Amino acid sequence: MMKVSHYNFKVKPKKPNGLLMGLLKPIMAYPMLKKRDFECEYVNMEGIKPPYFLLANHASEMDFRILYGAIKPYNMNYVVAIDAMHDNTITLMRMAGGIAKRKFIKDLQMIKHVKYCADHYKNPVCIYPEARYTFDGTPSFLTPAIGKMAKYLKIPVVILLSYGNFIVNQQWNKDKFRPAPLKAKLICVANAEEVKTLKADEIFERIKQNFVYDDFKYQLDNKIKIDFPERARGLHSILYQCCDCGKAHEMYSSGTTLECRHCGKKWEMTEYGQLEAHDGNTRFAHIPDWFKWERENVRKEVESGDYFFEDEIEVHTLPKNKYFSHGKGRFRQDMTGTHFWCTAYGKPFEMHLAPAELESVHIEFNYRDRKKKEPFGDCLDISDFDDSYWLHPVNKRDVIMKISFATEELYRIAHESIEKKS
Repeated sequence: MMKVSHYNFKVKPKKPNGLLMGLLKPIMAYPMLKKRDFECEYVNMEGIKPPYFLLANHASEMDFRILYGAIKPYNMNYVVAIDAMHDNTITLMRMAGGIAKRKFIKDLQMIKHVKYCADHYKNPVCIYPEARYTFDGTPSFLTPAIGKMAKYLKIPVVILLSYGNFIVNQQWNKDKFRPAPLKAKLICVANAEEVKTLKADEIFERIKQNFVYDDFKYQLDNKIKIDFPERARGLHSILYQCCDCGKAHEMYSSGTTLECRHCGKKWEMTEYGQLEAHDGNTRFAHIPDWFKWERENVRKEVESGDYFFEDEIEVHTLPKNKYFSHGKGRFRQDMTGTHFWCTAYGKPFEMHLAPAELESVHIEFNYRDRKKKEPFGDCLDISDFDDSYWLHPVNKRDVIMKISFATEELYRIAHESIEKKS
């Protein structure tokens, strides 16, 4: 019988260690921010002191540096995914104020921990409400539960948006940071008194109205030139469907070029982050517009009841601070929800999540175990309270972005149906 240690999510988070943070920030954060000409604009922040509920957009591995630059000189407690705890060691992340969580599960314990930090440590308490990095430089799904959480915490609600962060280190092209000026905006959207008087949905509406960014537009508007010769590499991971012939999963990218090998159409990614078709007929110059078009196509599949995906998978698990390999399994997603079957820790295992039970899914492109340097490839990460299951589709390429879209559309339709009935 395999012995497995699971993370104890009930253990209380620590106050950030002042000595550790006093060493790390001047070494790991501030020099890189200075090199990027970092500036932060403060909006409605007069008189706002910690503790406050800090919601930050998730763009690249520069995110934490930006946070510390924006809230300087304070330390913070922050919610962090279990895989990031693994990558940077649990002990160090807890000493820095980390509150561990598994992604896209309902976690009341985490909310209690955030409340505990706000009440006892008097720090900013930070979450990334999108729960994953942006794929196209625009906001991902935001759950209305954020408004309820704000009401529960009873502290000011502050948003941190970064600009110029995504365009230099996208999740589909993250091998190297490219130089570009980095800006941020810290916005108080509800002070403590307003949090008391506003309804949860009113607070959420303020969050949504202010949680707006578009890094490719920011790049174009500010004429930020990125001449990295491999800037289009990996772009096919998110632009998986040809907008000219409509064929999916036959897109490829390298250097500065994106191409469809089904119809032969090619696009150049310019130094300002725009797409230009080689034949002069450009349907989507702005990458987020193409990305949105793909989502709309998935929405139509789901609404028609025709959506279906199935493939063999490789399975890894992350119960605490070590990945375990479990060989092959099977994954299926259809109108009944998201399902997979495998053998885990020597026993048959299966998970079935109805559309209303899974609001989104964490995905990673070209993922690898950072400690062992072991590549997993493109992965889905689906969790329960005890474990995280990393699922790598074996036979079908560039499918995880569509699975992510479909998960959110299945959830949306399911909840619209529930609301109509109620």
